[in-house]
Amino acid sequence: METAVTVLMILIALSFILKQSFNKPYAVIAAAAVLAMFTGFSWPIAIEQSKSQISEWLANSSLMLDVAVIMSVELFLQMSFCLMSVNISAEGELPKWKIAVYKTLRWFPGILIFPVLFSALVFAVFALPGNDFRLISWSLAGIVLISVVSGAWLFRKLVPEKDLRLELLFILNALIAIFGIIATVNGQTAVEGISEVDWKASAGIAGIVLAGAAIGLVCYLVRLRIPRRPQRYGPATLAQDTTT
Repeated sequence: METAVTVLMILIALSFILKQSFNKPYAVIAAAAVLAMFTGFSWPIAIEQSKSQISEWLANSSLMLDVAVIMSVELFLQMSFCLMSVNISAEGELPKWKIAVYKTLRWFPGILIFPVLFSALVFAVFALPGNDFRLISWSLAGIVLISVVSGAWLFRKLVPEKDLRLELLFILNALIAIFGIIATVNGQTAVEGISEVDWKASAGIAGIVLAGAAIGLVCYLVRLRIPRRPQRYGPATLAQDTTT
């Protein structure tokens, strides 16, 4: 379990740094500064933790299932960013709502990196006994600041093609999903399985699916009859808005 959690945290950190390689330099510096401040000011809470308490958290199935839900939402947003980026690169004209969604997803850094940094701080406090806690915290904060900025720059230099970085980001998030299932669910499920089939519930779900498909088909046919006025947002404009 601890090995799976460690690998999961490493993947989350790599995914965060890789995501920053798509932002402009001032956005990368701002994100790194926020993480550094969080790490530096977290030492009063970090020193109150213990290894036994952390082990109890990892063994708490309810807590791990809640973490799995948060992780699923973040992975959905990160993978949606990858798909939206590919869509923007492929299409010459896009409606305004797609552009707004893309910009929101690009600026969303993720929240999983914060518990990862807190765990790293707790580990550093346990690994360096007898040292000043404030010094350990702010030293780690400096390492985080330098690592995020230099890591994003290094990703851009080693993989200058934006499409390849998008594929790598998508693969990293897929690996996070796999290790997240192993680390958070740990063989347990949120509900118990049943041996009998509830035909009324199955019929209700089938009805909802068919009704939704019918509504979607009607909306699609109506949309085809209405002329669209998309905002022009081609590759040239995209190159000015994002860092490739």
